[in-house]
Amino acid sequence: MVLDAEIKAQLNEYLRLMEGDVLLKVSVGADQVSKDMLALVEELSDLSSKIKVEKSPLPRTPSFSVNRVGEDTGVTFAGIPLGHEFTSLVLALLQVSGRAPKVAQRVIDQIKNIKGEYHFETYISLSCHNCPDVVQALNLMSILNPGITHTMIDGGAFKDEVEAKDILAVPAVYLNGEFFESGRMSLEEILNKLGSGMDESEFSDKDPYDVLIIGGGPAGVSAAIYAARKGIRTGIVAERFGGQVMDTLGIENFISVKHTEGPKLVASLEEHVRDYDIDVMKSQNAKGLQKNQFIEVELENGAILKSKAAIISTGARWRKLGIPGEDKFKNKGVAYCPHCDGPMFQGKDVAVIGGGNSGVEAAIDLAGIVKHVTVLEFMPELKADEVLQKRLYSLPNVTVLKNVESKEITGADKVEGITYTDRERKETHHLELAGVFVQIGLIPNTDWLADTVERNSFGEIVVDRHGATSLAGVFAAGDCTHSPYKQIIISMGTGATAALGAFDYLIRNE
Repeated sequence: MVLDAEIKAQLNEYLRLMEGDVLLKVSVGADQVSKDMLALVEELSDLSSKIKVEKSPLPRTPSFSVNRVGEDTGVTFAGIPLGHEFTSLVLALLQVSGRAPKVAQRVIDQIKNIKGEYHFETYISLSCHNCPDVVQALNLMSILNPGITHTMIDGGAFKDEVEAKDILAVPAVYLNGEFFESGRMSLEEILNKLGSGMDESEFSDKDPYDVLIIGGGPAGVSAAIYAARKGIRTGIVAERFGGQVMDTLGIENFISVKHTEGPKLVASLEEHVRDYDIDVMKSQNAKGLQKNQFIEVELENGAILKSKAAIISTGARWRKLGIPGEDKFKNKGVAYCPHCDGPMFQGKDVAVIGGGNSGVEAAIDLAGIVKHVTVLEFMPELKADEVLQKRLYSLPNVTVLKNVESKEITGADKVEGITYTDRERKETHHLELAGVFVQIGLIPNTDWLADTVERNSFGEIVVDRHGATSLAGVFAAGDCTHSPYKQIIISMGTGATAALGAFDYLIRNE
């Protein structure tokens, strides 16, 4: 038995939504993963009369494909899609059965209009919370377009392939045998990369908004809902819906919800936004902002969106070390997500840069996977909470180096070591290792604003108690502002404040 009682109960509810029959073609051998996979597909078949199982040779063993009866969809799982990929399995079953995806018709049309043959392969780890977005997007593209196929490959089940390709970060996507991209990508981002996304012409007929929100994280979503509830024309333009929350695994301080995960919270936020008449424009970067008759936001694709008021909620991004080797070896040993990429370093030596809560939590997680973790902290003492430090120092395979400065990440084709300096003794040392996880905090996404609005020395937007910036009609909220505490629940509150402030501004200036 692969599925426990709780998962079976969830599946029973989901599988009742299936609309047509689905055929699972399974290719298995004598190994344990094959046995577990065969047990899984047979359990799925037992749960629904609409699911049939057939043994059939596939390019990889073990694997199984999800098909319509008499028609291969190109959706294949090379590995057992449980853990974070459980939702990917459920959605594949529902969508192949004929259940309509919760995707805008415009996006569906873009997928169907793609011409040519596209064979995608995505290497994942079951502990990666970034991977399902990519897997689900490419599966949907395969279901909707007969020229597209997609195979999810569990790196733990196909270690030889992972090592042969030197994959050190997931998700790692290959297209027609060549590397395509690594890291989280939304469906819209994949379409943009294929040249099939929204272009400038699709924005040309948009009327001015009453309130336009730039950024789709908790602050932006909160602002959009509060604005839409006022009955005014509202739009969101965002590079990535959900923002940094999509990279957050465990959330235990969101009041009234004891525990959730970032992607689950973002899914709930997006579902809430759909309840309102809000124009959501994903995978679009803001390039500039100026005020003429309207506030004008220029996008990187050349389009200009106009609005009577605007709310900036562009959040923050991981701060980089800025040392030689960091950019060169990104996804080749330099990583920023221990939950996603940690399994790629099983049995190897790694370093974590940063002694705050994020860095120490990363080191604790990695210690259970890798051979040895070295924590490098610039300051004389760690900054993490005492309870985390106590746990860290209890681990036998962790070394903590304090008062040291990271100087260079070294290697040939991938990370092989890191050079650091003891700040007190002025001595330089070198550590041989396979991976470097950077966890040194965040930097606000406000570079694109230049001197349009007042920012402090850290680049954070200065706002008043109504969320107003120094430019009339422009408001800001969330982690891109000078709010002293960067928390999800605080971002949501500031988003609501900015929306109410913007509505008050419109009332007084219309």
